[in-house]
Amino acid sequence: MKSILLAAGEGTRLRPYTLEVPKCLVEVEGRSLIDRQLDILTSEGISEQIIIGGYLVNKLYGRGSKILENKRFDETNMVWTLFCADEELEGDIIVSYGDIVYSSQNLQSLLNSTADIAVTIDMDWEDYWSKRMEDPLSDAETLKISSDGFITEIGQKPRSLSEIEGQYMGLMKFSAEGVKTLKKVFYQAQKDGNIRGKNPENAYMTDLLQLMIDKGHKIKAVPVHGGWIEVDTVDDLKSRVTQSRIKNIT
Repeated sequence: MKSILLAAGEGTRLRPYTLEVPKCLVEVEGRSLIDRQLDILTSEGISEQIIIGGYLVNKLYGRGSKILENKRFDETNMVWTLFCADEELEGDIIVSYGDIVYSSQNLQSLLNSTADIAVTIDMDWEDYWSKRMEDPLSDAETLKISSDGFITEIGQKPRSLSEIEGQYMGLMKFSAEGVKTLKKVFYQAQKDGNIRGKNPENAYMTDLLQLMIDKGHKIKAVPVHGGWIEVDTVDDLKSRVTQSRIKNIT
């Protein structure tokens, strides 16, 4: 099992904290987001930690087991960043965003899933979102789960809270077979120049996940209840909810 951390982002909404470091190196309670995440991965025996940087990538050297680079970080998105590590997309992998921190319990739940593609979903998202922003719908995405626990819709703009059964966190697992599916769908989309109406260079991970679902591939929801943070803005960084939640993430 290896981990791939998507950490190319500039974090413009975190200015001035990202003027001299990439988004993932912003500190919460004295420790950076990515260092906290690397510690959690190590605690669960995942020592092969590949970081894909971009903005101020030189600041990341010395962390993880390998640093790769998305040299076009300022004009591409998450899917493109992931496939900057295409040579590492073999075997069982954990993929996570660099601007989150999650508990070891949440990671354990994901690791315990036997599905070829599994995605952690926060079922208690609404309480967290309402403490982060005035209108939870403004930043949330649709997510629908079938009666047997598979994701049927993800990453669309919701019209109401009823379209959100949980919230995508940016933490997922692919078995070796799941990785083959991921690559097959992406490379075909790249050839077609289209991931659900977007250029592959500008697609979000949720776009690629939804495309896989559209093509009949199963993606298992791994439900969790809190136990994580996301830092997107200065308000997130300064908020009491971030400070209180980080203390409970172990």
